[in-house]
Amino acid sequence: MITHYGYNVVIGIIIIVAALITVSIIFIGSDILKYLLIIFSILLLAFTFYFFRDPERTTPQGENIIIAPADGKIIFVKEVFEDKFLKSDAVQVSIFMSPLNVHINRFPVSGQIEYFEHIPGKYLVAFEDKASKANERTLIGVDNGKFKLLFKQIAGFIARRIVADLRVGMKTTAGERFGMIKFGSRVDVIMPKNAVIKIKVNDTVKAGETILAEIN
Repeated sequence: MITHYGYNVVIGIIIIVAALITVSIIFIGSDILKYLLIIFSILLLAFTFYFFRDPERTTPQGENIIIAPADGKIIFVKEVFEDKFLKSDAVQVSIFMSPLNVHINRFPVSGQIEYFEHIPGKYLVAFEDKASKANERTLIGVDNGKFKLLFKQIAGFIARRIVADLRVGMKTTAGERFGMIKFGSRVDVIMPKNAVIKIKVNDTVKAGETILAEIN
């Protein structure tokens, strides 16, 4: 299944690929160049469909668990002070998404959005520690009634498009789709300090399925 977040891109690529193949057939005399252009066009279309794939996920149930909001690899697990929403000492778990990962983002907990902010910024490579505070990012704070959680969609060197059609007051359901970051980047999850972490650095996680932590 292709995500609706990518319909405009997919349609655009289909038009470009159709034009390239038409040009190669009609105007290019060299068979080698013609076949190379056709192969490139097919690979471009295949990658576009692959990038915007949106597989179904089965989300674990539990009021005190925190689910991964993104597919990718854990690059940081560290203590921080969060001054925007939690306003306290906290634990940050960072997930790096490569261009080959599924890029649909899902809510890590059920609750209500009580904080939302989009911050313009730089486009440093997303696996750099300072990207969390320097890069363009969207901050989403959720209160699930028992604890508060902040997570960040962070643009990277290649990723320049954050999608999050959200607003304060919206209800969230753990594992439900809410947006994406196009073409690779990072998501930070900042949780209460008493969270029991269930993953470690270099682990691979799946959005909507992998349990990152549990709150005592």
